[in-house]
Amino acid sequence: MTPENRDHLVLQLRQMLLIRRFEEKSAELYTAEKIRGFLHLYIGEEAVAVGVMAALTAEDAVVATYREHGQALARGMSAGAIMAEMYGKVEGCCRGRGGSMHLFDADRRFYGGNAIVAGGLPLAVGLALADRMQARAGVTACFFGDGAVAEGDFHEALNLAALWQLPVLFVCENNLYAMGTALRYTQASQDIAAKGAAYNMAAAAVDGMDVQAVEAATRGAVDRIRAGDGPFLLECRTYRFRPHSMFDSELYRTRDEVAQWRERDPIELLAGRMTEAGLLDEAGRAALEREVAAEVEAAVAFAEAGTWEPVEELTRFVVSERRAP
Repeated sequence: MTPENRDHLVLQLRQMLLIRRFEEKSAELYTAEKIRGFLHLYIGEEAVAVGVMAALTAEDAVVATYREHGQALARGMSAGAIMAEMYGKVEGCCRGRGGSMHLFDADRRFYGGNAIVAGGLPLAVGLALADRMQARAGVTACFFGDGAVAEGDFHEALNLAALWQLPVLFVCENNLYAMGTALRYTQASQDIAAKGAAYNMAAAAVDGMDVQAVEAATRGAVDRIRAGDGPFLLECRTYRFRPHSMFDSELYRTRDEVAQWRERDPIELLAGRMTEAGLLDEAGRAALEREVAAEVEAAVAFAEAGTWEPVEELTRFVVSERRAP
């Protein structure tokens, strides 16, 4: 950590703060019934999205899960378009039709947002294959949780990607729980990175609470993929501070466990290092907080001012439109 990379570190701190404050506001708006449906908060896991995205380029593709607000924001999607989507407004990134779990932005090659556990894995393999067939040089980064490892799609996707040596970065966000089921109850071997060996796939595990460690591990993995060494499995060991969703009573874990993990808050970990290195002071942190607060409030205002889709257009994109004879 040196003065030369201060701007990069400030950007990463700001991105994590934006994700955190955006999610906190989302929870508040859900309680106020402004946001409906399902809502899965990314609080605690911010270092994974920010660290991985730092190693990707605009030509790369991203596939995410239903807990994808963090990835979408880190990829550069507008906070306003995301908030409007959750409000169900036409100005949302999917015209309000996808909601929290189905964010999408083709211009940024951000392909969801998938509500089905492990559903994004085969899509990522298909995207990587399409890029190869079209002679594109991009990498496809596929985020999924530890719960997805118990699904057949995980094994099928890794096998096919390795068999065809496709440029896929498989990013497992291991937060220890598949909804309310602890990893130790679903996996005979809890070392997810080790599962890459079954498919002759390079793999590594990294501290998912440390954004610098995540970025470094991702850059190493992406360099291998771009060099033609095939896919890579990266396990980011992280933790979500909030419930699985807004309907989760959290009977499967203790408050003490959550408190212990909160001591390794990824935002405070980076901010603390920057402060020790003389790269951040109280005034600088306060300025970042003000910037982020203003961006979140602007996103809410944008969503509030948005428009509802007319009833007569609700079947648009659902059924074929009649064509003139």
